[in-house]
Amino acid sequence: MERFFLLVLSCLCVSRVTADSLSPPVNVTIKAVKANSAVVTWDIPEGDPVIGFAITQQKKDVRMLRFIQEVNTTTRSCALWDLEEETDYIVHVQSISMSGTSPLSEPLRFRTPKEAETQASKSKDEVTMEEVGQTTQLRAGELIIIVVVLIMWAGVIALFCRQYDIIKDNEPNNNKDKAKNSSECSTPEHPTGGLLRIPQEQQQQQ
Repeated sequence: MERFFLLVLSCLCVSRVTADSLSPPVNVTIKAVKANSAVVTWDIPEGDPVIGFAITQQKKDVRMLRFIQEVNTTTRSCALWDLEEETDYIVHVQSISMSGTSPLSEPLRFRTPKEAETQASKSKDEVTMEEVGQTTQLRAGELIIIVVVLIMWAGVIALFCRQYDIIKDNEPNNNKDKAKNSSECSTPEHPTGGLLRIPQEQQQQQ
């Protein structure tokens, strides 16, 4: 009986040592803080056999705690809901392994804003997104106009080059026609090669 008691005690001690050797989460931060919600994120030291997490949430200067626990997960974040606006909170995170839980992380303190501030921030973000969308549409319209103008200019240049080629090809034919007309309008010559002469008798009568 005494040996059995010692065996159970030794098992409990081994389990306690293993649980104590589990490191607490690090880099605990708070994100997306709103009037009634927030998101807690953290990191786990490399090599720890973590299978879940536990979070304690407490209002400042209030003893009541809110406990959140989840196992069989590898997530490194948790959403906090049903918070009160303009309230200070303290959050601790613990890692859970098969042998127990780790020590508490360093306390994380944050304060929720007013509901009106949250709505104003949301409206500002929405306006910014709308402005970005309008700017994108304007840029797209400007690009379309530029492309259309370039295409029109390319068409005008191509048409001009084509007309220039046609005029250039017709120049030799025009020169030939001019030379032909010039030869037809020249003074007629005598069949023997001399110019036509008026007979002397006609000259004396004149």
